[in-house]
Amino acid sequence: MSNVYSVTQVNLYIKNMFIRDYTLNSIYMKGEVSNCKYHTSGHIYFTLKDDGGQMACVMFAGQRNGLKFQLKEGQSVIALGSINVYERDGKYQLYAKEIVLDGSGVLYQQYEQLKGRLELEGLFDAAHKKPIPMNPKKVGIVTARTGAALQDIINISTRRNPYVQLILFPAKVQGEGAAETVVQGIKKLDQLGVDTIIIGRGGGSIEDLWAFNEEIVARAIFSCNTPIISAVGHETDVTIADFVSDLRAPTPSAAAELAIRDFRTLLTEIKSYNITLNRLMQRKITMKRSDLARISMRLDYANPIYQIRQKRQHLLDLEQELSRLMNQSVVRKRHVLDLYIEKLEGLSPLKKLNKGYALVVNGQDKVVNRISKVGIGEQIRICVTDGDVMAKVEELIEKERS
Repeated sequence: MSNVYSVTQVNLYIKNMFIRDYTLNSIYMKGEVSNCKYHTSGHIYFTLKDDGGQMACVMFAGQRNGLKFQLKEGQSVIALGSINVYERDGKYQLYAKEIVLDGSGVLYQQYEQLKGRLELEGLFDAAHKKPIPMNPKKVGIVTARTGAALQDIINISTRRNPYVQLILFPAKVQGEGAAETVVQGIKKLDQLGVDTIIIGRGGGSIEDLWAFNEEIVARAIFSCNTPIISAVGHETDVTIADFVSDLRAPTPSAAAELAIRDFRTLLTEIKSYNITLNRLMQRKITMKRSDLARISMRLDYANPIYQIRQKRQHLLDLEQELSRLMNQSVVRKRHVLDLYIEKLEGLSPLKKLNKGYALVVNGQDKVVNRISKVGIGEQIRICVTDGDVMAKVEELIEKERS
């Protein structure tokens, strides 16, 4: 009894066996729908059955975007998904990812296989996508001459820009030989040198649109030098041509809008550019005028005549300054001289004589300022303002010392 397992362990073990089986992880199952229920959560629960058996199936709400029809009782469908174990009930079921009606199941499988192979080859890589010209002059169209798609493209193009030339290559877009005529149209318009090519048609079943799922069309699009916009079917229809083309449009009308720019918008932009250009030109002119004025001032300053005038003016200024300084110095010196004159006049003997004083000298012409320097009977000379008085000393009177 050592190897006893719980129900949960067994279910988990079986689930892991299913997970490791590569075939069961991605399998197509064909059968008739029964017990179909749309749950409020968005999940779809149903059963697939045939004459020999049945299997429970579920499609979760997150996978329903790819379901293009209402799943109903009795429908024969092909479901793509994985088979796994629901552990709680111990039952296995199909977890559906995609469901198609049985009539188109084979084609859908071929579509998926070709899509996967071309994707591996890099035909869908964004690096190979060519930009769509903003202002084309000639736009090529590959579609049926009598289809509604052509009329939609013409109407939109005429309204957006009637000056763009539209060149049609009438192609067969459905049935035998359709893919070959689409390829011819792509090659012919590429040789004509149009700016953009639109390929497409109106909506339909996968069989109706199959020409645009052919490998030869995909490779013709990839090899084309002209940018191609794919507009096949309605918004929900996706073909191999959509993946290879440089741009996908949900409808032919949308393709015309993407390929041809509204000339009124262009005129508005041109007007805006004109205003901006004028503003920038005015700003540039103002800047250049300012630069010119600055350079002119520098040129004038470097002009020899200007330099001579400046030097001459400088010399005149120096001369005036020198004259002013000289006058200041003369005035200052005159003032000093006047002071010296005053001092000299204060010390001048003549001034003393004019005041009544006299200069007395003895016979040896020495100033007599003391009685000891003369003797009685000695001849002396008394100098006054207007001459000398000759005298003889008769008496010496000494002053009493106080």
